[in-house]
Amino acid sequence: MLSEKSTTTVRATLPAVGAAIGDITELFYTKLFAAHPELLRDLFNRGNQAAGLQKQALAGSIAAFATHLVEHPDVRPDVMLHRIAHKHASLGVTREQYPVVHTHLFAAIVEVLGEAVTPEVAAAWDEVYWLMANALIAIEERLYAEQRVIAGDVWREWTVADRTEETADCATFHLVPADGAPAPDFKPGQYVSVQVALADGARQIRQYSLSSAPGAPTRSLTVKRVHGPAAAGPDGEVSGHLHAHVRPGDRLRVSAPYGDLVLRDPGAPLLLASAGIGCTPMLSMLAHLADTGHAAPVTVVHADRSPADHALRTDHRAVAGKLAGPEALFWYEAEPEAGDRAGRVDLTDVPVAPGTQAYLCGPLPFMRAVREQLLAKGVAAADVHYEVFGPDLWLAAA
Repeated sequence: MLSEKSTTTVRATLPAVGAAIGDITELFYTKLFAAHPELLRDLFNRGNQAAGLQKQALAGSIAAFATHLVEHPDVRPDVMLHRIAHKHASLGVTREQYPVVHTHLFAAIVEVLGEAVTPEVAAAWDEVYWLMANALIAIEERLYAEQRVIAGDVWREWTVADRTEETADCATFHLVPADGAPAPDFKPGQYVSVQVALADGARQIRQYSLSSAPGAPTRSLTVKRVHGPAAAGPDGEVSGHLHAHVRPGDRLRVSAPYGDLVLRDPGAPLLLASAGIGCTPMLSMLAHLADTGHAAPVTVVHADRSPADHALRTDHRAVAGKLAGPEALFWYEAEPEAGDRAGRVDLTDVPVAPGTQAYLCGPLPFMRAVREQLLAKGVAAADVHYEVFGPDLWLAAA
């Protein structure tokens, strides 16, 4: 993939670029939003920007891609690329935006690293950027074609048919197409983007998993209201807006469905593990498996703060009960009820069938802990699949 000359240069300069990439990306975003303020208003997550998380995401993805290129020159990191491409497609990113990013990113690199950016160094990192960008463009355009939408034009009006309060901070919005036309198909485990108009005129976008089965008459989104203490950033703008203002009869702009955490071998034994609001794609998968008569065993694992915090708890247990396998196993840090388990997920005494495919969704520390336990039980690393939301998508490629 990367030319031999550029591989040598990138390997030699990766430590210096990696050490400075936080400064580079901070300056990059300053330059980008000064030239294109509409991107911060209508595309980038302002909460992640305020908390500095988007800077970490860009730095991490570029460093991870460059490191992979020099360590595995003949293997493309498709897991990471597909995860990012699905996220981009749900936002309506187009090929025309990549040269804009390139312009401001490389201006920031030159300004931060100064004379260290020789023509040879610039050419090598330019090659890294366009290898990654062109791979993403190709995947994204294929995703648009699969959904039969014009590249970037992913939005459609949906009407809120009903709203269910699941917990103090979680609500489910049941949606139907506003135009009455059939809804596009989706795969259980996928998500959509929701774009809302805020009071200051911004049109912010967030992703939410579809918690209903593909064949259901309505699309269901279960949204957790984000509370952001000052140290971690502001309250969630979109989740707060949805909870405070959106009621039955209102309309929402919703993207076509995307996401690569989908059932790869539906005939295999399965383990579906989630934490917190990560249960939503698992509910969609479970409902689909029940609807299609899945016969292999399904182990259901969930972790939460307490039963009262567990959104869709009743549905989670009821749908799991329709499938072959042990009773759904729920761990709670506080106030577990009869039949529940206390503390954090511990799979020591949980049987895992040979050939199990595992699907995980939740905070990264939870997924890494469960993954380690599954590997120790003999589950192949290739059979453990992740879903990660937020700006750290690339981290789950490890």
